[in-house]
Amino acid sequence: MRIGAIFVTAAVILCATSVPAWAGSRVKDIVAFENVRTNQLVGYGLVVGLAGTGDRTRNVPFTEESLQAMLERMGVNVRDTQLRTRNVAAVSVTATLPAFARAGSRIDVQVAALGDSTSLQGGTLLISPLRALDGEIYAVAQGPLAVSGFNARGAGASISRGVATSARIASGGIVEREVAYALGSAETLKLALNNPDFTTAQRVAQAINRRFPGAARMLDPATVELRRAASSETTLLDMLPEIENLAVDVDQPARIVVNEAAGTVVMTANVRISPVAIAQGGLTISVSENPIASQPAPFAEGETVILPRTQITVDDGGGASMAMLEGGTSLQSLVSGLNSLGVSPRDLITILLALKGAGALQAEIEVQ
Repeated sequence: MRIGAIFVTAAVILCATSVPAWAGSRVKDIVAFENVRTNQLVGYGLVVGLAGTGDRTRNVPFTEESLQAMLERMGVNVRDTQLRTRNVAAVSVTATLPAFARAGSRIDVQVAALGDSTSLQGGTLLISPLRALDGEIYAVAQGPLAVSGFNARGAGASISRGVATSARIASGGIVEREVAYALGSAETLKLALNNPDFTTAQRVAQAINRRFPGAARMLDPATVELRRAASSETTLLDMLPEIENLAVDVDQPARIVVNEAAGTVVMTANVRISPVAIAQGGLTISVSENPIASQPAPFAEGETVILPRTQITVDDGGGASMAMLEGGTSLQSLVSGLNSLGVSPRDLITILLALKGAGALQAEIEVQ
């Protein structure tokens, strides 16, 4: 048994390269264009054709009501009949409507059970309307389900893998309504930075203005406004292909992200350390059991007994050393200094939090 110095092996991702990884990022990779976005759709439907793994209508009344309503629309009256089928399941249907999706185009659909169905394997989704937040129908979905998980059960054992109550229908939705947005006639367009930053926003505006003078201005650290010049015949739609491929040096604050549960540390390249001395040592107590058997001599009276033999060793970290970090130490020097102490990822997390508490770490720490 070890106390105080047992650490689970973990990965430490350290972004310490001689050339910044963020140099020359494209505008399309660091911003989102106004109204050029996806929309979430949701619907309700019935899955049929299940091999006895559907909802128990006695336990899930909305499945029975939905089945009765569907049959009545088809001219079958079952109001006075108690349905006991196990081949039907009520499901939620979700999809993502891409930006500028046109009527007739197809989208992928996700299906998940709502009742007590145990598996959707082999089922087929009946036609289901998909609505957006405005209540309008933008797509309809239908088709056979593809289930990645499965359940198998026998008399004395069972096995399951993945989730058998959720499924996917590739290209199972058809777009019926388009989201109107006249991008071609727009006079202004806002670019929203994925990671708001004054320096990056200014660099994006400068890069655009070098290609299209006077076309961009920074509104705030998260927004750059793009405007078509009144004297130019070039529309915003004509400008966007060139703008989204412009290279911009992305700036980022010094930040350290720590996941204590997994022992993961991620640092940006701008982390700096004030003059500080670091020592790391721990107490390790090892307890090992080596019991021996004691038995009487041949033909003698007595019985065999197990005698405990315990060995305890203590390491108080007397060999731990101290490292001195000079002012303005970079990330590479910090990592090299901590590695010289032989610290583990979890030790590194403790040291970083201690440095922040001492005011010697010039970076923001985010603990997940």
